[in-house]
Amino acid sequence: MITLTVRHSPSALDTRRGVVRLHPEVLDALGLRAWDAVRLTGTRVTAALAAAADAGVPTGVLLTDDITMSNLGLTEGSEVVVAPVQVAAARSVTVSGSRLASTGVAPETVRLALIGKVITTGDAVSLLPQDLAPPPEADVSTARRKLSLAIGLTWTNELLTITATEPDGVVAVQPSTVVSWRDGARTGEPPAAARPVLPAPVAIAPPVPAAPPVPVADLVGAQDAARRLTEWLELSFRRPELLARLGASARLGVLVSGPEGVGKSTLVRSVAAAVEAEVIELIAPSAAALEPAAASQRAHDAISAAVAKARRSTPCVLLIADIEALLPANDPPPLATVVLDALHAAVDTPGLAIVATTASPEGTHPKLRDPDLVDRELTVPPPDARTRTELLRVLLREAPLEDGVDLAVVAERTPGFVVADLVALRRDAAVRAALRQRETAEPRIGQEDLLGAAQTVRPISMSASDALATGGLTLDDVGDMTEVKQALTESVLWPLQYPDSFARLGVQPPRGVLLYGPPGCGKTFLVRALAGSGRVNVMSVKGAELMDKWVGESERAVRELFRRAADAAPTLLFLDEVDALAPRRGQSSDSGVGDRVVAALLTELDGVEPLNDVVIIGATNRPELVDPALLRPGRLERLVYVPPPDAEARTEILKSAARHTPLTAEVDLSALALELDGYSAADCAALIREAALTAMRESLDAAEVTPAHLDSARKAVRPSLDPVQLANLAAYADRHRQGG
Repeated sequence: MITLTVRHSPSALDTRRGVVRLHPEVLDALGLRAWDAVRLTGTRVTAALAAAADAGVPTGVLLTDDITMSNLGLTEGSEVVVAPVQVAAARSVTVSGSRLASTGVAPETVRLALIGKVITTGDAVSLLPQDLAPPPEADVSTARRKLSLAIGLTWTNELLTITATEPDGVVAVQPSTVVSWRDGARTGEPPAAARPVLPAPVAIAPPVPAAPPVPVADLVGAQDAARRLTEWLELSFRRPELLARLGASARLGVLVSGPEGVGKSTLVRSVAAAVEAEVIELIAPSAAALEPAAASQRAHDAISAAVAKARRSTPCVLLIADIEALLPANDPPPLATVVLDALHAAVDTPGLAIVATTASPEGTHPKLRDPDLVDRELTVPPPDARTRTELLRVLLREAPLEDGVDLAVVAERTPGFVVADLVALRRDAAVRAALRQRETAEPRIGQEDLLGAAQTVRPISMSASDALATGGLTLDDVGDMTEVKQALTESVLWPLQYPDSFARLGVQPPRGVLLYGPPGCGKTFLVRALAGSGRVNVMSVKGAELMDKWVGESERAVRELFRRAADAAPTLLFLDEVDALAPRRGQSSDSGVGDRVVAALLTELDGVEPLNDVVIIGATNRPELVDPALLRPGRLERLVYVPPPDAEARTEILKSAARHTPLTAEVDLSALALELDGYSAADCAALIREAALTAMRESLDAAEVTPAHLDSARKAVRPSLDPVQLANLAAYADRHRQGG
């Protein structure tokens, strides 16, 4: 195995395909041929296909795309261990994805897209086929055509999560592999519309759920929404004359919003069953994926079936799931007008209620909320730790548990998990328990099964590639930096861990922190350690990634980022290179894009809707370039300086970087650290890596690194810290401490 430095691949051909590039000498040293599989170990373990990099790429660098980097839980400049790996043929693979993908893409098409890739459980993979070196059985053109027809032009942006594989470990999808959606269809099953046991109208919009509705009493965390919806349906269906006497209409249209997977549709089905109403369901993404005429027919069939039920004096709820797919706010298709007209014609039918669900209310067509259509709203919030504990009690009520299982501990280890994620956790824990107790007469689920599943199941809210893995780091793993760690603990962890204390003292917790310091000195490492200490999710985005030349798109990206952070709460929202996202206003030549983004960012921080359990951490090397309005109280009000490492810190960094590298007894890392003035933390780690590569260049059988190798490495790895920049940052820190 070899330790290399991760760099983002500049090649558009490799993007999102699970391919890494290595120097030809590294491929030879590992005994690999082009397009062999490699095991990559960062903060988590994944696999990829290895190909030769261009001659100009340094030997100590591994080029990869953003998805593989996210699967590793690393950022650019981090270390990754590369080793050959044996790949098994997958007998079965289970995937999860967005509602649009899971309802519109057949498992057979997913299999076509995955053939030629190597995957492991927990990986995020794109639907882009591996067409750089496709195996003979790959049908790339058919896969592309089917994906484009099923999803549309955005199919290349879709990400799937590998939730289970058989066998475990690194596998490759074959034409015979059984591919299935989590809780959905699998290869070899006929599509729903072709199953002979269901008549055609029921296949379009089933009048009753396939499974018995969940009792309202089991809707943990959604009791308030369930009570209000029950009251509205009771009045509309049972007491329309009372509303008429009071001058109101019995018409009922409700929009239920909340994060994806939180149980919005389950809520509607449960309440409808409680008031003895039938449910006609229209899955909007499934309809929107069809060509316009078929989509219009499917919507009209569902609406007509609901109206017919109501006219037969049967109370009926028309449930439209994920309605933003049919009625988007931006560039609505002609189909949206047709659907809105049909809903307007149906909503006045006595005994009919229209209930729509959405994960992004701001992304729905504004005409949906007309006073004569959908005039009421309910919100199902994401569960907090206490609610997750109760949800786990309900979900595991019928499961045999070992003595000593502490569901509160499991709930703390699952920040950002919604009901659908906890259901997946229960299933994964059951699989783990079954594998562990194959010969046991009465197998039981244990604490280790649940905690292991919590490490494998990726929550829906963190399925995007901007999720940053912590890798088990905590602040205890950060050497020195006592003042920095204390400041971050008070400003970041206390608001998330002790909200009652802030409420008791009548003060608002800090909203955010600005980390500033020279490059390569551990700002991102600190954020990962913070997340590990506080058991929170981390979403990381570089400032420049949100900038878009199209008017309104950058502001929309900022709003979407904060919405996903709220859905995954408790969340650390890490804005790297925040000076690119929020530069001083009035000083740019980008047609006002930067100024509008700063305004959108300030609006989210000071918004009317409180930003609960979300702490923002900005990081920059140039704090003087950040707009001053962002650094006022209530925003990124705490400024924390991350200084360059001193000799003692450099010693600890060198020891950490060399913990897996055998050194001869003559190597004195403490003495070496004294000579590395101007070296950042990243430079110190690169020095150890270059010394190991120097030893390999002398002999591929080398077993130790000597002082001579380190001296040679110092000639190649020069200090990257700029004395002028260090002086400016120190002066800025002094002015801040003095209130200047």
